[in-house]
Amino acid sequence: MNRLLRDISLSAVIAGFIATVISYAGPLVIIFQAAEAGGLPREVVSSWVWTVSIGSGVLGIVLSLRYKVPIIIAWSAPGSALLVTMLPDISMNQAVGAYLVSSVIILLVGLSGAFDKIIRRVPAAISAAMLAGILFRFGTGLFVSVKEQPWLVLAMLGTYLLFKRVMPRYAVMAVLIVGVAIAAGSGELRSEALVIGLATPVWITPEFSWQVILGVAFPLVMVSLTGQFVPGMAVLRNDGYQTPASPLISSSALGSLLLAPFGCHGLNLAAITAAICTGKESHEDPDKRYVAGISGGLFYLLLGIFGATLVSIFTAFPAALIAALAGLALLAAIGGALSTAMSVPEDREAALITFLVTASGMSLLGLSAAFWGLIFGIAAHVLLTPRRSKTPSPVGTPAPLEKEQPAR
Repeated sequence: MNRLLRDISLSAVIAGFIATVISYAGPLVIIFQAAEAGGLPREVVSSWVWTVSIGSGVLGIVLSLRYKVPIIIAWSAPGSALLVTMLPDISMNQAVGAYLVSSVIILLVGLSGAFDKIIRRVPAAISAAMLAGILFRFGTGLFVSVKEQPWLVLAMLGTYLLFKRVMPRYAVMAVLIVGVAIAAGSGELRSEALVIGLATPVWITPEFSWQVILGVAFPLVMVSLTGQFVPGMAVLRNDGYQTPASPLISSSALGSLLLAPFGCHGLNLAAITAAICTGKESHEDPDKRYVAGISGGLFYLLLGIFGATLVSIFTAFPAALIAALAGLALLAAIGGALSTAMSVPEDREAALITFLVTASGMSLLGLSAAFWGLIFGIAAHVLLTPRRSKTPSPVGTPAPLEKEQPAR
């Protein structure tokens, strides 16, 4: 506790808060879309929001304290999107049965240590390129939002650039304050959407069906591991954190397992929001950024308890404010990932392929662009590296000088 009090900083607390804001601003909408598609009653939806919020909060706090690393846990956004198409055809009880099965499978993957072995074999340039591809749309979203609210977004951009020069640690905080002030002053905050209400858990008895397990549980496992844990670990590695993946996966799966009967469809490492907390904007000292993980967890707990109120708050914000805030908060993460991806000449083409595939947003066989970006990138790395190393120099041509290793 004494160390936490010494390490706490306003910039890290704000980073955790903004990560929470971004988590709720987009992925939560997908949950409501899935709930609407399934015709779920309000109390079940409230329980669903409560479970993913409380689970994310508790795990984020515990893991950040345990490893002194800014670990952000969130619910599976790809899993939520999957349920939009699945819930109309199955009952919530069957869905909960599938949640339990998928959590057990992910728990076994975490306990086996297999994920760590796979991650260690992926070149850093390819992991960074995948991360840059995932975050790319948030960067472009910042400038797309200029068309919707030019004065709001340009004022936020100007504030960011000014504070990056004079007080870089507080740039994102200043952007948030300015954005909310302008939105409120111009009447863009929809106060009529604000309501006060608590979220409460509701027990849902699981039902097991092999058809639903095949159709829901296994796809949930795939999108969680490839679409969330892989980029989530890439975020940590990109900022120099070598925390093992196995305990993070196991803890998230165990939390999902305990909360599944109340509607939790899956908890996992965050990637996009984690990048806000793992970079320099959180704190110059990497050893003190874990405070952002704790801060994010506390905000998850607070907002999860007031589930109905939280939903109304984010509904009240104009979409352009959220898009601009996300884009500006992630600029440094995008730049850092691109720098790492392009830093090793031998892996540059493979990293570029990874980036382009991931940024394209393509989907094939129900698997995300992040997964295919990783697959295409690794394939390019395997095919290109041996060929280069075995290509003889032309006769009479001096052997190439050894390339200078990039600074680490």
